[in-house]
Amino acid sequence: MAGYILREDQPNIVLPAQQADRLIGRGDGDAALLYLCLLRADRGVTAQELQRRLKWSQLRLHAAETALQELGLIDRPPEQKPPEPAQERPVYTADDLTDLLTGDAGFRMLVPQTEEKLGKRLKTADLQILAGLYDDLGLPADVIYLLVCHCVTRSEERYGPGRRPTLRQIEKEGYHWAQRGLFDQESASRYLRDWNVRRSAMSRYMQVLGLGDRRPVESEERYITDWMDKGFPPETVALAYDKTVFYKKELNWRYLNGILRRWHENGWHTEEEVRQSDSRKPSRREEKKDDSRMEKYMKW
Repeated sequence: MAGYILREDQPNIVLPAQQADRLIGRGDGDAALLYLCLLRADRGVTAQELQRRLKWSQLRLHAAETALQELGLIDRPPEQKPPEPAQERPVYTADDLTDLLTGDAGFRMLVPQTEEKLGKRLKTADLQILAGLYDDLGLPADVIYLLVCHCVTRSEERYGPGRRPTLRQIEKEGYHWAQRGLFDQESASRYLRDWNVRRSAMSRYMQVLGLGDRRPVESEERYITDWMDKGFPPETVALAYDKTVFYKKELNWRYLNGILRRWHENGWHTEEEVRQSDSRKPSRREEKKDDSRMEKYMKW
């Protein structure tokens, strides 16, 4: 690519270098675009306005918003549990499915590909779920196929060769993908590459937690994935584990997660940062209050 210098006579948007570095380091185009849109608005805007301007779905906007919150570029709202698929899934009639199968080439090709990967003929209920992912949630056919392949891989790793996921399980993972903004093949492929790296690293986290070489169960994997997302290496998790066992006399996942959430809010992620914070020891009275101060961080 040739070098470019952009000069405009129009009004400018000022973006501090530190903020630009965070956005570049994140590598999330949707987050960067949303941040530019917010700066350009120069006023309070609603989610509906942003969806119209960016031509995004609600979940795509939510994924970009979450990325900006994790970067510390916008404030976090009070924590809310993401909606479950069942709360948002529309009902597709037989006529709706027929219209999709006859009028949409992408969906028509997706159905036999999914059947081949799952090794079964899709029933009406399965087609309704697949239609919801494609038509309502807005995942493209090529992304849904990657999703199905990913779920098959996970199912075989967890339950053994030949085991296949249900469409409900695929739907649940599909909502997770949508919340992460995986609406194109490039971002989905990047997520899968990252997932493979994380899967390899997962064993190291299990070891520092004293759980040996076994694969984590689903709830354990959810915790560890969240710690990876927040930027905690295994060495820092080991420090949190040490504190957990000291106070609780055993591994308590909620308590350990609370410690890491508190460190994340304070910007402590490396072993060195945590040890430096520990060097400023609290008073004995503050130490006795440790459990009560941890309560607000122990929500999952």
